[in-house]
Amino acid sequence: MYYPSQKKPARRLYKFPGGLHLPDNKAQSTKTPAVKAALPKRVVLPIQQHIGAPAQALVKVGDRVLKGELIANPQGKISASMHAPSSGVVSGIGEHPVAHPSGLPALCIVIETDGKDEWGELPPAIDDYQNCEPELLLERIRASGIVGMGGASFPTSVKLEPGKGRRIDTLIINAAECEPYITCDDMLMRDRSREILAGIAIMRHLLGDASCLIGIEENKPEAIAAMTLAIAEQGIESTEVVAIPTLYPSGGERQLIRVLTGKEVPSGELPASIGIVCNNVGTAAAVADAVLHGRPLISRYITITGEGVAKPRNLEALIGTRSGELIEQAGGYTGKAERLIMGGPMMGFTLHSDKVPIVKASNCLLAASAREAPDPGPATACIRCGMCAEVCPVSLLPQQMYWYARAKDLEKTQEYNLFDCIECGCCSHVCPAHIPLVQYFRFAKNESWDQEREKKRAELARQRHEAKLARVARMEAEKRARAQKKKAALAKSASAKKGSSTASDPKKAAIEAALKRAAEKKARLATEGVKPQNTDNLTDAQRRQVQQADARRGNPADGDSQQASERQDS
Repeated sequence: MYYPSQKKPARRLYKFPGGLHLPDNKAQSTKTPAVKAALPKRVVLPIQQHIGAPAQALVKVGDRVLKGELIANPQGKISASMHAPSSGVVSGIGEHPVAHPSGLPALCIVIETDGKDEWGELPPAIDDYQNCEPELLLERIRASGIVGMGGASFPTSVKLEPGKGRRIDTLIINAAECEPYITCDDMLMRDRSREILAGIAIMRHLLGDASCLIGIEENKPEAIAAMTLAIAEQGIESTEVVAIPTLYPSGGERQLIRVLTGKEVPSGELPASIGIVCNNVGTAAAVADAVLHGRPLISRYITITGEGVAKPRNLEALIGTRSGELIEQAGGYTGKAERLIMGGPMMGFTLHSDKVPIVKASNCLLAASAREAPDPGPATACIRCGMCAEVCPVSLLPQQMYWYARAKDLEKTQEYNLFDCIECGCCSHVCPAHIPLVQYFRFAKNESWDQEREKKRAELARQRHEAKLARVARMEAEKRARAQKKKAALAKSASAKKGSSTASDPKKAAIEAALKRAAEKKARLATEGVKPQNTDNLTDAQRRQVQQADARRGNPADGDSQQASERQDS
């Protein structure tokens, strides 16, 4: 066995607040080498195995698929694709039990495998990745469905693209694996150290040749030796294995950054804000598979352990394999199994059935005995001992958060930095009153997220309502404008029609001309102050005098009347 020499000066390490020294219980599952799990007869694939939007199914019932074939597309930037773990026929798309604390079912694609395990056509390998455009490498990682393998399941392509203007100085590979019982990363480093280093080299290239620190807890000497030997054999510079003290939860992202660099990630910020990107060791191996071999993420190492399992071990299992089948391959259940936990005893959650499938983030199946997972008993009143605050690795005040979460005062819980809680379970573990503090914090987080989503929906509804009102007002204005335009056009048309009809009728034109002359005469008489006289009751002599007076005033029409009268008298 190769162990690193001590020629290099030891790197300075830092401490994070709180934490717990726990029995690691790792030796049980590392006594035998990891092996490939048997091909299952059926795989059940939830379309959401990652943080972000669920993938969209591309297949339908009855379709035959090949191993590695894309069966669900990512939706949006923060999402991940999904591929068929083996060849077979799609037998169903619907609700199935999945690994989730709620125990609720979720939409899944079910494939009946055909036993051939036949690969489909894979994209070409990118051997010369150093001369490849970063966009092409990121798209390959995204198309391969790679997410964080440490449990968070955040899409890796997004993490490796920190954004313009952000310089990344350090890539941290999280190989601490601090939670008791879990050993899948330990065995992966022993078996595939060279592939892990290849993935690290690709990620460093994408991050601008950042230096790399691989943090491994001291209780994994074989993994430390394997990684150090691989680095020495390949002559890799700027990549260093760092053995860190065994203290739970040193594998938390912010805690590992603090231990290795002494830097503190600000509250509400990402590690990229201080020039650091952190990825899991399993993620590095998946990146190498995707870029150098064109293989998508369809399998992972998983630990099967606990006193409730006959032969604890690690298996490389296909994503979608049901939990019960993997336990059978670890010797089956013993009479001691009391609880089946997905994950470790601190951050894992109880499964209600062993028919649920493993997903990309599944790192352990713990069939715990009553001794390993004792019933804490009923919770009692908080005695304000302060032990929860002493062990909190984020320096929070769990007691205060508990009171406000219990009272459903979500604003107050957020004032106490609720979302900085990593749900490590240290506070619940030491609480003498057996208060399930983490459950209260999860409840408060979910309620806060629900409120935020409701606010966004309300804001969207308000914007839609205002847009509708503006659209209706615009349509009404356009309607009035059209009506006015039509009215003006009709008036113009009527005027033109009236003028044309008058010009085409001579009789009507003569009448209008006579009326016009009469109106002009009336206006002239009014101007001269002459009042027309009524001659109906005058004698003939008086009428002739009036007519003569009119003639002297120059009225041609009345002069003609006088002449006509004189001729009649003669």
